[in-house]
Amino acid sequence: MPFLVLIFNTFMIRTRFAPSPTGSLHIGGVRTALFSWAFAKKNNGSFVLRIEDSDNIRSTQESTQVILDGLNWLGLTPDEGPYYQSKRKDIYETYVNKLLENNLAYWCYTSKDELQVLREHQLRNGLKPRYDGRWRPENNPGAIPTDVKPVLRFKNPDIGKVSWNDLVKGKIEIDNKELDDMILLRSDGSPTYNFAVVVDDALMEISHILRGEDHISNTPRQINLYEALNLNIPNFGHLPMILSPDGDRLSKRHGALSVLEYKEDGFLSEALINYLSKLGWSSGDKEIFSVKEFLDLFNLENISKSASRFDYEKLQWVNSEHISQLDSDKLLDLIHDFKIQNFNEIKENFDMKYAIEILKTRAKKISELKTELESLFFSYPANSELKSKYLDQESNNLLLKFLEKLNKIQWTEESINNLIKDFIKEEGVKMPQFAMPLRVKIAGTTQTPAIHQLIFLFGKKLVNDRILQN
Repeated sequence: MPFLVLIFNTFMIRTRFAPSPTGSLHIGGVRTALFSWAFAKKNNGSFVLRIEDSDNIRSTQESTQVILDGLNWLGLTPDEGPYYQSKRKDIYETYVNKLLENNLAYWCYTSKDELQVLREHQLRNGLKPRYDGRWRPENNPGAIPTDVKPVLRFKNPDIGKVSWNDLVKGKIEIDNKELDDMILLRSDGSPTYNFAVVVDDALMEISHILRGEDHISNTPRQINLYEALNLNIPNFGHLPMILSPDGDRLSKRHGALSVLEYKEDGFLSEALINYLSKLGWSSGDKEIFSVKEFLDLFNLENISKSASRFDYEKLQWVNSEHISQLDSDKLLDLIHDFKIQNFNEIKENFDMKYAIEILKTRAKKISELKTELESLFFSYPANSELKSKYLDQESNNLLLKFLEKLNKIQWTEESINNLIKDFIKEEGVKMPQFAMPLRVKIAGTTQTPAIHQLIFLFGKKLVNDRILQN
């Protein structure tokens, strides 16, 4: 395969998201993708997707598809890609040869056992564990063993410092003495992360790299490699970590779920983007905004330098706000995926759009809206406990008297509401004394929307049938 160089617009801001397909797409990765996508869009640039599947053992097609589906659901559509590292081996080989020709890399035959002995020795002597460069040609390593498959190492500079102006953290400086000779090719010939990512980002002309702060230790190594290969160095920005509510590493019990699990649980993509945008980025006091509003507000200057804490309850609140603002027709489309029991029967007998409209402010998730709908339509008749508590001769007489008046008015939400207000005033009863027995009588539950909305939704015939039924 001939050497391939991708040619792009040099003057365009170009960001990338480069996940490894070794598992699901989680919250931290989504936020990285979101900020990278937003920065590109805000600056009329390009957002590139690259799948870093150079690890032949751990990378799977299933994980790749999960990543693609997650980004698609969130609307974080790449302008280019996905590119796959597994298809770029010939390109990496070209740069391997360049490094070898310039005496900037060497084959290392240190065995795993030797490395372990070295590590233990360094730890016993209070030293930082690191490769000691024993196979550098200038160290005269001796005869090449026949029973060890070598790795290719980069000759990191021995002197000087590596510094960069981080887009988030500010100036960072690392002494080269702190860095050892990193591996470029594994013993099976596959490229390591630090090698492949430098070549890819350079050839794809990525101008700005936003990634988690756990990559800070990789950055000086990569900068040295950029310089060794005479490649343009991108701008780096390292995003603060997302922690659990108690300050620990985010785990599944704290909400570190696959992004598609949030979809399955009933979260809106717009709500998840809204919430994640506020984790590590500030936009004043505004809490709820659309994706467009987020793009209008987004900038790198307001990214926090400190870690954020994931709050599942806050996420649910944000989601509930988005649900309440969402058009009922759109919600009706979304709720189809949650397989409401006897859905067609409900649609035939009730105004589903109206039902969703009066219920949507009560639900934190689409899954809860489904539960609310099922509870409203399938709780009837009430169980014996509710009947015993709320339905007696006095309450039945009150409901019959109300029904007589109800049948004489125009069947509108406003008329029903006005009648209820007048009726409880005339009868000298409080709203719960009237509404709770009525809810139990016609819906079989005490958990319903406002009573006038419930009556209007159920319709005159059904309300009559159920109040008159013994």
